Amino acid sequence: MNDSIVEWATQVAEAELRSPLPRRWAHTQGVAGRAAELGSALAKDSALLVSAATLHDIGYAPRLATTGFHPLDGARFLRDEHGADERLVRLVANHSFALLEAEERGLREELASEFPLLEEPLLVDALVYCDMTTTPDGGRTTAEERVAEILGRYGDDSVVGRFIRRTAPEIFAAVGRVETALAAQPR
Repeated sequence: MNDSIVEWATQVAEAELRSPLPRRWAHTQGVAGRAAELGSALAKDSALLVSAATLHDIGYAPRLATTGFHPLDGARFLRDEHGADERLVRLVANHSFALLEAEERGLREELASEFPLLEEPLLVDALVYCDMTTTPDGGRTTAEERVAEILGRYGDDSVVGRFIRRTAPEIFAAVGRVETALAAQPR
């Protein structure tokens, strides 16, 4: 993958999110910025990570929201309308432990069979890190603050609230693994 995939991802995400969901677009830009900072830790996959970060929330776009579960809707859109790279589509489908949220929504088997989780732990963790250390407005935050913000926005008893409470330890562990990998990088 090369930088042209990043340009394509940015054009697609901007077209789908900027006007109808400006706050989601701001978050997306922040997540993509975080991903760009991780380039040295992921060398050969840096363009893939930035592209996945740019497209991770595309399924929120009103015209794409068919199931109401944005990872699945976004992955289907990228696969079906754009013939996107399989690794990219699988990252979008499974970002930030989406399989656990899919379970809360009764969509686990559907997501898992259509878009199996990539067996590339650092890449998967890196996307979690980028998403969970970026505010809804695109600023930087800690994973703990982000989880608290999500709970505050959706409520403890919502599908998202139940999912995020259940997933928080996994999120914190993924963020910790990425921070450890970053600390080990030569300066």
